[in-house]
Amino acid sequence: MNVAFLLQRAAIANQLTSCLTEILFASALDRAAFLDAHLAQTGRTLGPLHGLPISVKDTFDIRGIDSSVGISALAFHSAQDNALVVDTLLAAGAVIHCKTNVPQSMLALDSVNNIFGRVLNPRNRRQWTAGGSSGGEAVLVAMRGSVMGAGTDVGGSIRIPAFVNGIVGIKPGKGRISAKGLITGQLPAAGKVGLEACVGPIARTIDDLGLFMEVIENGRMWEVDPEVKAEEGWWTRSPDPVLPLFTKLQAEKPLRIGILPSDGITTPLPPVTAALHRLTQQLHTHHKPTIKLIPINPTATGFSASQSLANKFFSAEGSAHLLSLISSTSEPLIPWLSPRLRQKPPATLDQFRALLARRDALQTRLLRTIWKDNDIDILICPVAPHPVPPIDG
Repeated sequence: MNVAFLLQRAAIANQLTSCLTEILFASALDRAAFLDAHLAQTGRTLGPLHGLPISVKDTFDIRGIDSSVGISALAFHSAQDNALVVDTLLAAGAVIHCKTNVPQSMLALDSVNNIFGRVLNPRNRRQWTAGGSSGGEAVLVAMRGSVMGAGTDVGGSIRIPAFVNGIVGIKPGKGRISAKGLITGQLPAAGKVGLEACVGPIARTIDDLGLFMEVIENGRMWEVDPEVKAEEGWWTRSPDPVLPLFTKLQAEKPLRIGILPSDGITTPLPPVTAALHRLTQQLHTHHKPTIKLIPINPTATGFSASQSLANKFFSAEGSAHLLSLISSTSEPLIPWLSPRLRQKPPATLDQFRALLARRDALQTRLLRTIWKDNDIDILICPVAPHPVPPIDG
């Protein structure tokens, strides 16, 4: 791949959409020259990502580079080491050429901050949100300024930007990919007393997502980070070109796909319902011998309790440290956060214990009512009940 050409695309994308934070083009060209020399001398690539320009969300530490995550007080504080994800991508031959823009504190679903400005959706820069908090990453990948990128997701921060930019992403399960070396603006380990962010890829194709996940799995992160599940072979791309992500398919029985039309609270708008209907019809028409579609009644699952419980976890810490950090430079909150982020008394130990008990009970119920009772391998549901929302919507 011509790295210089892709760097030009990234520069143009940033000029149009403000999708970048740290521009690492000079080191990317040096890295590309090193990889070319390695291939010429050894006749072998460094790994499956050899020479591919890969971007990472601003939250990932890169040695010598800031991770400000949209907070002025964190600017001009260079990282001492690489995040483990960055080291794993580099070991596979990647060229890390930039970091991408995020909302202030990464706690918003629209990507804007007072340092780098607002990320714009390239499909409609005046009206549509670019999503958050991996908005810059999704926009850069959608504009082909990066082959693929690394994002993070707690409550939709990969899935929503992928959806509104017309690309694809994965939020893996907890403990699959290391979060070592990620900056959030909160106290160390704060995520462990709330809802932890999961690292995952953003790409233009499902097969590219599979390549990213293979590289991560082969990186054996559990040898460095004890929080990562030690399990080899958990990710293997299927030879089936139609279903390249689905692992360990059993040829002796059809793939059972659950269809969940809503969360049981909000009825999706007609365009979303129509898209889900088209998908199920295509699956039924073209893959009838190999799959079985299982309709799932959302009111029977308990899924409707998820959002209110998640909100309680988001506010359990009280936001005192984060708000103090932001106010230390007299920085205003961004529009999306200003009506939502408030300092509260932190949850007591007993209150937090009760939240954990409710979470465990809900997880157990969802495992039974969605997965075990329906014996499904895959669940399909809308990302949101509406099409692409407006800026700050």
